[in-house]
Amino acid sequence: MKLKKAAGAAADILMYVIMLVQMLYAFTGNTLHELLGIAFFICLAVHIVMKRGWVKGLLKGGKRSGGRRFFDAVTVLLFVCILVLMISSMGVSRMIFPWFPYLGSADLHRYLATAVLTLAVIHGGMHGFLRTQHKKRAAFLIILGAAASVAVGTALVPYLSRHFKTVSIDYEAAVRGEQITSSGRTLAVYFTRVGNTDFAPDVDAVSGASLLLADGRLTGNTALLADMVADAIHCDVQAITLTGEQYPSRYGDTVSVAGKELRENARPAIEPVDISGYDEVILIYPIWWGTVPMPVASFLEQNEWNGKKLRLIATQGSSGFVSSTADIQRMADGAEVTELVSIYCDDIPHARPQITDCLRRLYQ
Repeated sequence: MKLKKAAGAAADILMYVIMLVQMLYAFTGNTLHELLGIAFFICLAVHIVMKRGWVKGLLKGGKRSGGRRFFDAVTVLLFVCILVLMISSMGVSRMIFPWFPYLGSADLHRYLATAVLTLAVIHGGMHGFLRTQHKKRAAFLIILGAAASVAVGTALVPYLSRHFKTVSIDYEAAVRGEQITSSGRTLAVYFTRVGNTDFAPDVDAVSGASLLLADGRLTGNTALLADMVADAIHCDVQAITLTGEQYPSRYGDTVSVAGKELRENARPAIEPVDISGYDEVILIYPIWWGTVPMPVASFLEQNEWNGKKLRLIATQGSSGFVSSTADIQRMADGAEVTELVSIYCDDIPHARPQITDCLRRLYQ
């Protein structure tokens, strides 16, 4: 019996440790992340076997205290979230389950992981709550732990990824891939901080948000995606380039400047980008403050869009296209606007298959 309890406790502790390490995916890398995911679900299976008596008791029903009912509800919800997370883990897998196509959204996967961590903290805390005489103190600690879990998943991890992670890639391996036959004349237009920012000399030490090192050269995420598109369909590529004051080197300062530009509805001066000779434009841009950067707005409003197709690829550290699609539709009046794909920043170095898939769907 003692051995059984010790094994159960070890599996529980290991699950919590794995969950915390998994939140640092940006630093551990994909291989370790997937292997630890398998280890987590093995520990979960051990946990369920050890706690099968609880399942029997739940199915029998009977009178329960309010705390016990809350514990049961949290446990059921946690189990459901873990099952969905397991499917999502297979969907975003690039090594173990690359053939699995369902729930393959990186955004959904991150939010599910945060929900599982938060519910697991509440679940573990409720064990102590039901046993202790100090209910208020226990409840306070549970709330504090749950809030910390949400903060880790939604704020701390993205912050660490943006400011303390260096991404170094092999350019050829990242960009080259399957060729797609496009229709018409296509121009890929992108906006990135590289070429539009007065970077500090040591910026390469930590590539940071929206930046990476490709063969040792500082490169913007959206520039890399534009090269992937160009490699896939052999289209022309052009950058949106500021002609006036550039953005500051520090990401936080750039965020502040971008917020000010958005509030003032600014249209920074840019070099002309002529789209008149093209039937289709693939616009690749980062999400800033929930929409396009204002230099992208300048590009959109400086061109005539009647009869043209405008395809969107967004990069983001939060979720989806947010309000950018609607804003672009308004700024590019007359264009046929289509969302292609929104790519989470950490997934960009490995996004060539995503780019291939969305372009294949577009031109099939």
